[in-house]
Amino acid sequence: MEMDFERCYRAVDSRDQRFDGWFYTGVTSTGIYCRPSCPAITPKRKNVRFFPSAAAAQGAGLRACRRCRPDAAPGSPQWDIRADVVGRAMRLIADGVIDRDGVPGLASRLGYTERHLHRMLSAEMGAGPLALARAQRAQTARILIETTDLGMAEIAFAAGFGSVRQFNDTLREVYASAPSDLRAARGRQQAAVGAGTIALRLAYRPPLHARALLDFLTVRALPGVEEVRDGTYHRGLRLPHGTGEVALTPADGHVAATLRLTDLRDLAPAVARCRRLLDLDADPVAIDGTLAADPALAPAVAAEPGIRVPRAVDGFEMAVRAVIGQQISVTAAQKTLTRLLAAHDPTDHEVDEADGDRTPGQPHDQRGNAGRGGAAGLGGLRGFLSADELLRVPDSGFGMPVGRRETLRGLARAVTDGTVDLAPGVDREEAVRRLLALPGIGPWTANYLAMRAFGDPDILLSTDLAVRRGAAALGLPDNQQTLDGYADRWRPWRSYATIRLWRAA
Repeated sequence: MEMDFERCYRAVDSRDQRFDGWFYTGVTSTGIYCRPSCPAITPKRKNVRFFPSAAAAQGAGLRACRRCRPDAAPGSPQWDIRADVVGRAMRLIADGVIDRDGVPGLASRLGYTERHLHRMLSAEMGAGPLALARAQRAQTARILIETTDLGMAEIAFAAGFGSVRQFNDTLREVYASAPSDLRAARGRQQAAVGAGTIALRLAYRPPLHARALLDFLTVRALPGVEEVRDGTYHRGLRLPHGTGEVALTPADGHVAATLRLTDLRDLAPAVARCRRLLDLDADPVAIDGTLAADPALAPAVAAEPGIRVPRAVDGFEMAVRAVIGQQISVTAAQKTLTRLLAAHDPTDHEVDEADGDRTPGQPHDQRGNAGRGGAAGLGGLRGFLSADELLRVPDSGFGMPVGRRETLRGLARAVTDGTVDLAPGVDREEAVRRLLALPGIGPWTANYLAMRAFGDPDILLSTDLAVRRGAAALGLPDNQQTLDGYADRWRPWRSYATIRLWRAA
């Protein structure tokens, strides 16, 4: 979105929720910044500045509004759409790469120098990578302060701060409150749900067709990894520092998330991955507007507004699902995946995963273990196999043709040696090219991954039988080449059209 003053001011004046996360409103007369839909009185034009990120507003000396809580707004949908360096950088920062690997690690992943990366982010976001990560740390710290009983020192390190002093200074600057004041204010709000549990709301831009999301996930749920019960999606998570579980319940205006983590440093990555899984940063009004312009899709869009693309919390998991799902039914794929998971016993590795990544000198309970953040308690679900674990599964555990088994092993080796990157900030075109170079992986598999694991919003799986059946059901061409040409009118949202065609089938 171009930072046009008149367009932004009209959005603020009308309190348009669709623009939350697109930009932030700075009010120089009060020294605060807000989301566009803030219910406060619209400020005078002369007192308003617009910022492309919360970090930019903080860099201008403004504090977050306590009324609209701009740091809890949905993320900008452009980070899902854009495949350029800035878009990739924003996805990686949200996943906590700077907290784990620093700016050098982020720059290395993107293939640019630190200086050039800082210049690109500053030009578009109004802040460099450190400032963007700092804003995210502040939000993570506020969540932990308000939803747990952890000590402030524990929260400081769990949120990614290098010292308690840095933690205190940042929160005073961003929220104009000391950490202890934020916790005192929590006493007047709903109490935390229990020791070791983090409850938060994941905002989205309405509308959200929650039933379509849950239908999709229910049919593909893997026993022991995920399940849907009473309108809530539960799943185990494999995270950078450990494991966890999450329960996601769609509600009016937000998705209620309940998390338990073996390491609280994984809070920001867990939130980012849950948002990505449910496609919560999408702009459904823009998407549905484009698709509804086609008379063949207009009735479906009117009947089911807000359809999202169910994505992934783990790129390798989605890659394995895609390979196994080639040319077989969803039910058959589920049986094969269940057999594969049963062939691996995760108990041999749980202790190593829990303890092997502790920061030197960090007490065990700072990481949320020993009853504070352990994954047990929400249902005993676990994360999917890692690439290393899949390579240890014996031949008899695969239960599939030899060629497909070797494709999975080749994929796992490519991931472990770095030949293939399945991270959220991957270069999508390069990742697809490298996947296609692996024996046994064809265009359908690579494009399915581009849509669900890499978040490409413009993928049409025109060779997919269910897509062609859905097209025929809606009176659209069901020949691959003809459908490809027809679907140009759906750009750049062909992934969302693919979901609608699957539903029509």
